[in-house]
Amino acid sequence: MTSRQPTLIALATALSLVLPAHAQLFRTQKPPLHGKRWMAVTGKPLAATAGSMIFQKGGNAVDAAAAMLAATCTLWDTLSWGGETQALIFNPHTGKVIALNALGVAPTGATPEFFKSKGMSYPPEYGPLAAVTPGTAGGLITMLAEYGTLSLKEVLEPAIDLADGFPIERELADTIERQKGRIKQWPYARAVMLPHLKAASPSPATTSEGTGPTPAHDRPAAAVTTSKRESPEPGEIFRQPELAATLRKLVEAEQQALKAGKSRKEAMYAAYDRFYKGDIARELVRGVQEQGGLFTTDDLAKWQVHLEEPLSTNYRGVEVYKLREWTQGPAMLQALNILENFDVKSMGFNSARYINTVYQAMSLAFADRDFYYGDIYTPPAKPIRGLMSKEYAKKRAALIDPERNDPAAGPGDPYSYQSESNPFADLLRRWNHAAPRPAVRGSETPSGALRPASGEAVARSAPFGGPGSEASMTDGYLETFYAGTTSVEATDAEGWAVSVTPSGGWVPAVIAGHTGVGLSQRMQSFVTDPEEGPFNVVAPGKHPRVTLTPTLALKDGKPWLVFSVQGGDSQDQNLLQFFLNVVEFGMTPQEATEAPNFNSFQMHSSFGAHEIKPGGILLNEQTPLWVRGELRKMGYQMTFEPRTSGPINAIMIDRAHGTFWGGSSNHGEDYGIAW
Repeated sequence: MTSRQPTLIALATALSLVLPAHAQLFRTQKPPLHGKRWMAVTGKPLAATAGSMIFQKGGNAVDAAAAMLAATCTLWDTLSWGGETQALIFNPHTGKVIALNALGVAPTGATPEFFKSKGMSYPPEYGPLAAVTPGTAGGLITMLAEYGTLSLKEVLEPAIDLADGFPIERELADTIERQKGRIKQWPYARAVMLPHLKAASPSPATTSEGTGPTPAHDRPAAAVTTSKRESPEPGEIFRQPELAATLRKLVEAEQQALKAGKSRKEAMYAAYDRFYKGDIARELVRGVQEQGGLFTTDDLAKWQVHLEEPLSTNYRGVEVYKLREWTQGPAMLQALNILENFDVKSMGFNSARYINTVYQAMSLAFADRDFYYGDIYTPPAKPIRGLMSKEYAKKRAALIDPERNDPAAGPGDPYSYQSESNPFADLLRRWNHAAPRPAVRGSETPSGALRPASGEAVARSAPFGGPGSEASMTDGYLETFYAGTTSVEATDAEGWAVSVTPSGGWVPAVIAGHTGVGLSQRMQSFVTDPEEGPFNVVAPGKHPRVTLTPTLALKDGKPWLVFSVQGGDSQDQNLLQFFLNVVEFGMTPQEATEAPNFNSFQMHSSFGAHEIKPGGILLNEQTPLWVRGELRKMGYQMTFEPRTSGPINAIMIDRAHGTFWGGSSNHGEDYGIAW
């Protein structure tokens, strides 16, 4: 090697960050997926296999998506069966996109006064009081009943097999080991998650979350083991017999209804009723209340899945669909409306000017999210028509400074764009006046520990901005900011397209009695004071505003891109950049999933203490020095990691050739199968 070669390699690496994908010099780390009949992509290889099994049985993309959802819940892929599910489904027979809202609600007694009486500023991050009512079972059954073709028995078969026992992968096994201190507080979770827990290990009679006495059958047995860990070992068969029994009860309810002459759809809803109104519901409530939770049988019986009209915007001829403002999804649509006022392609991929423009567009959209988004089924009504207005976006775009970031960017007032007055005008003025204003000088910090591929729990070691910085980044902040989920994407030759972003019940989760069902931790996304978000204050029966955000993009009225990602508040940031990578810079789905993104921390975290870090930005380690220098002058405070795209999963429908292109990022175990 000559003395000039290292320099040339470094230059090529730097250029790869600023050139469009078709001009890049290196192959992607994972190969692209190709298929002509169907494609299934999700967060775990075994779950993708479950989707392929359903396609091989003749199921459509909805059937396959439901099977992958069931499998990921059983595999604890940053969610469990007591979590929440939200989906976008394109129906080729109607040409319409359907939005499915299967998010749980705050239970009886979950009021601001209740949490404040316990010394909590917000609902807790973990434990029985962190859980909204389970939504995933109802969401899965509804999407299958309304749009699938196979039986619940057929679709749940892979998940039941997995619940009987699957070889656990290192990532999940290590997460359980790392979180075992919390898991030991909850008897039913302890019995499932810690098979090597010695009899001599302490079994607390009560916990800070209010856990009651440990049932005798749940106390760890005095098993002889050579394991050095209390969690399962990687590769060990991980068994969940009580969850398997619960899933078999759902199938039993369906099959009994069919034998009684009920239709396919009616039989599936018989299984739904058994989960939310029958013996499963009663045991779930008993197990939750025993451990200090608030659920009642009435809470479960009254809860319902909503089929909704999605929101959409047109960006340069592409119709982009998102769920409504009970999610953060419309923030991506708002950002696209803002960016339509700029020629971002001419700025150059990941140039300082491009990053500064997209960062500020996201800041403005997320500021609106923080103030205006919330449950659409409880008053007051949200100003979504104004927020989605192109004229409002043009006004917001005028606030973007091409020379530097504005760390005080706050929510706007969209009410005049729907001919109404803002009922929270005084609060809006106070909110913007109180926005954090860090030092204008920029700083940068080397990367810390890598974000785990699951997106479940992040632990980066380096403080953000350096010790004592006004925008210092703690491990706890990063862990909550990226609190994760998984994603499920499926398409078929008939024209069905499904994008799902389920979550809730990630490790460590409370398991509800003998159901095997791990409970959600989504209560923490509420606030307890209108001053922190007047539309998202916790109340019984109310949905929290969530980060979960599947996406569909259509061209000429037909699906073109199907994509979603895990990673808490980073989700719509990474999806926005993925979309721009494809639309503006001509990348393939696989290239776009691996391309380096940046993440902003200039929004209130949806988790934990709801912190905000104005000017904070995560960049790829290979960001050129000249780009770093320009961003520092613009006021950004930087931290770095080797991979920054987020674990994106995507499918592109190539109508010119009648095929599918798939992409699954290089962040770990996300995986796809096609035929």
